[in-house]
Amino acid sequence: METIIGVLIGAIALIVVVTLASALKIVPQQREYIVERLGRYHRTLTPGLNLLVPFIDQVRTKVDVREQVVSFPPQGMITSDNLSVSIDTVLYFKVVNSSDATYQIANFLQAIEQLTVTTLRNVIGSFDLERALTSREEINRHLSGVLDETTGRWGIKVTRVEIKAIEPPSSIRDSMEKQMRAERDRRAAILNAEGHKQSAILTAEGDKQAAILKADGNRQSRILEAEGQAKAIRTVFDAIHTANPSQKVLAYQYLQALPQIAQGSANKVWVVPAELTKALEGLGGALGGLAGTANDVPAPAAAGVAIEVEEEAARAAEEAAAAAREVADAARAAEAEVSAPVDADVPKGLPASPPSAISGLYEPSRTDKA
Repeated sequence: METIIGVLIGAIALIVVVTLASALKIVPQQREYIVERLGRYHRTLTPGLNLLVPFIDQVRTKVDVREQVVSFPPQGMITSDNLSVSIDTVLYFKVVNSSDATYQIANFLQAIEQLTVTTLRNVIGSFDLERALTSREEINRHLSGVLDETTGRWGIKVTRVEIKAIEPPSSIRDSMEKQMRAERDRRAAILNAEGHKQSAILTAEGDKQAAILKADGNRQSRILEAEGQAKAIRTVFDAIHTANPSQKVLAYQYLQALPQIAQGSANKVWVVPAELTKALEGLGGALGGLAGTANDVPAPAAAGVAIEVEEEAARAAEEAAAAAREVADAARAAEAEVSAPVDADVPKGLPASPPSAISGLYEPSRTDKA
């Protein structure tokens, strides 16, 4: 009898423990439990400790209310220009109403996937390939609007839809790569041509500025040189008129200028007049007339210097006259020596050259006589 009582007590205790265990429910954070009472929705358990009626309340499903990410497999789609592309999508969503997500639709993940694929095909079908590749933001906004509107009654909030990849056929990719390569080559050629153009323009501008500066420098140099020469001539002219040189000084200056005349590279022949003394006398007479008009009287301040210059000019004139006489004598002797052999060596039948043809070389020219 005592054994039976002990078994009954143990069974009652076990039933009590099981009942208490089923009546107490601890819900984790970011989870919600759907409770049904006698097969009907009763309430939603929130995170924490919750009490249930044993054997009457039951937990139907456990819902995760955190934001979730679902990646859908690639789907083949056709663009408006009849090109097949493969598109991968990524979906971000969260459950905002656990009871609607449980009772309004059987499998909301599958429903979202099919809705995404259908909407994406409609959108891509209205775009060509180039626009589909460059309009991802527009496609994402369109998908987000359609999915959010449709899944709202399911207790689902679609937060973001992303196009992960758009893969055109391999032949289209090759054509696009060739097109991009040609475009880059064209841009490179244009940039290279622009660089050469700018370089040529800058070089021409630099040459122009250099030529202008060089011409301006030459002009300034010539102007300064001319001004210097004019000032030098003016200074010499003023000094001559101030010193009032005599006839002998001018004759001495002429004698000093003769060697400089003979030194020119263009002077191939320089004729020495036979009567140099007469030429000097004529020059002296001409200069004497000039000196007479200029009052041939040296300035008092340079009287001593003028006397020395006149003496030196007289000596130089005498030496030049002697040299002229020697040159004249040598010319006559050469004429006499040349005329005799010429007559003796002339072959028969040929006329002899007149002595005047040779002596004429030593006669003073018309310019020298003047």
